[in-house]
Amino acid sequence: MNNDSTIDLARLSAMDTALASRLLKGVREATLSGRRPQVLPRTVIGESWGRMLRDGVDPEQDFRSGILSVDEVEERRQSSPLLPVLPVLREALVEGAAGAAVAEAAQHIMVISDADGRILWREGHPAVLRKGDRHGYLVGAHWAESVVGTNGVGTPLVTRRPIQVFSAEHFVRSHHQWTCTGAPLTDPRDGRLIGAVTVSGPLETMHPATLSWVTSVARLAEARLREQHMGGLERLRAVAAPLLARMGGRALAVDRHGWPAAVTGMPLPERVALPRSLAEGACWIPSLGTCRATPLPGGWLLIPAEDVPEPLATTRITLDLGRPRRPVLQVTGGAASWCHELSPRHAELLYLLARHPHGRTAADLADDLFGDPRRTVTVRAEMSRVRRYLGTLLAHRPYRFAEEAEVDVVLPGDPLDLLPHSAAPAVVRARSPLP
Repeated sequence: MNNDSTIDLARLSAMDTALASRLLKGVREATLSGRRPQVLPRTVIGESWGRMLRDGVDPEQDFRSGILSVDEVEERRQSSPLLPVLPVLREALVEGAAGAAVAEAAQHIMVISDADGRILWREGHPAVLRKGDRHGYLVGAHWAESVVGTNGVGTPLVTRRPIQVFSAEHFVRSHHQWTCTGAPLTDPRDGRLIGAVTVSGPLETMHPATLSWVTSVARLAEARLREQHMGGLERLRAVAAPLLARMGGRALAVDRHGWPAAVTGMPLPERVALPRSLAEGACWIPSLGTCRATPLPGGWLLIPAEDVPEPLATTRITLDLGRPRRPVLQVTGGAASWCHELSPRHAELLYLLARHPHGRTAADLADDLFGDPRRTVTVRAEMSRVRRYLGTLLAHRPYRFAEEAEVDVVLPGDPLDLLPHSAAPAVVRARSPLP
């Protein structure tokens, strides 16, 4: 490797394990001492180390908050969106012919965490499980990046992409005997982060193919969630269709996440943003106005009323980016009060609109997001999805927040923590403003 070259997994895997580990330790030590190493860490690792240095994580010893009790773990397991796909993950990574063979030969364990980085399930090679016990790699333990440094559980939750962390690429020294490969898991219904799946083992088990393997299994689990979602809509449709057939006027049946199963008297929307505390009776839906909600098995029957939607004069929109891993949109103002967790792309778009109160054209946003003003088709499709839950709070031609709404943006304390998953040129520039 030449001076100022960047480490990659292919080069590391071609090296002797001990040599590769020594190389990474030298890179880490130089970085921690403020010197520029001759060989640079991979970009995703270097960015993570930067977050750890800014957050004050101890590089010599991690500080781990208390482990969840058995009851707390069980409560999180039962409410986890990952519970239905646990058999898929277990079959592919631990119990199936391929998974069992790899786990036994390579001495791997599978770890599944929730979106907070709390380990909910842990299975695999008995000897590695015992090593994990000594390492604090326990069910109920908190393995968020901000708690234990760069690792294969917490870092994918921040970056929103699969990552392999080998030996001294872990920020904390006590983790250097491990190789961890993790992939984030998102809910296909709304893009919400719901956890991560990680394969971990002794540093000698590193192999670049593990990254593709774990990534493929994560995508398989998400596909299974999508299948289950479609099955739920079919069951709801069977219940709602006879009801809608006897009704006049507008009405629609949606599942608990706002996905429509059946409709009458109106075009079929792609998705409806439901208030978090939706209950039977009158409610306000951004894209529909005032509605009457009636519970159905697996969802809701919504009947739009003739009332004028809540006026915007008292509406406040808060874009909370202060928690980099979970950007949230909050709308307050009378009946219009609600909260919505944003997908990474929608967080980028709404941040850009908040920075430009006079509006951005589709070409402007395409340039901001991709550095290519010609990618307007993608922008318009995403903005159409945003309008489905913001409704009249978002204007267009150009795209902008409604003039009557007050818009606040909560930013992280350090600009470098702004939307850390984002590679959009405009966001990258905002993270590191020129002096």
